[in-house]
Amino acid sequence: MSSQTARPGRHIPGEPGIWMLIVGDMTLFSLLFGLFLYYRSGNPALFTESQAQLNQLLGLVNTLLMLSSSWLVASGVQAARRGESALVARCFHGAIACGAAFLGVKVIEYSEKIAAGLNMWSNDFFMLYFTYTGIHMIHVVLGMGVLAALAGYSRAGNFTANRLRTIENGASFWHLVDLIWVV
Repeated sequence: MSSQTARPGRHIPGEPGIWMLIVGDMTLFSLLFGLFLYYRSGNPALFTESQAQLNQLLGLVNTLLMLSSSWLVASGVQAARRGESALVARCFHGAIACGAAFLGVKVIEYSEKIAAGLNMWSNDFFMLYFTYTGIHMIHVVLGMGVLAALAGYSRAGNFTANRLRTIENGASFWHLVDLIWVV
């Protein structure tokens, strides 16, 4: 008996393939965070001093943007389940706007660091910081492309089970991008 039939009205969104991608990405980022902890354990003072040079306000703004984008994506999925194609597109476009604002804030933050003479060759902390946030930005750009495709895809309406699964796949990927940022 599948989980979809075991609990009527509840199911795991998307398809197994997207969950393989998500588990793979989470495994990669878990290894990267483990590497961060390893480097940090070797020089905690350097990491504490370097972290103090980050702009906490910009970090907060980006966290709020990512959480808002996930709320919009979740709202878009719910709208798709209700068959409200125009609302789906608006929600996904709002999430794309949050992603674009996130990238803009990152450009400002990177510019601040570079102007202060900090780059990925400054020390181990900034090497990891620029690498990890750069990988995350690639995920944001890919996710924005997925959301743009889903916004266009949803305009046709007619949300069959297969169409909903496609929307859930894209939404699940976006939630991964958000989760990675929060962690």
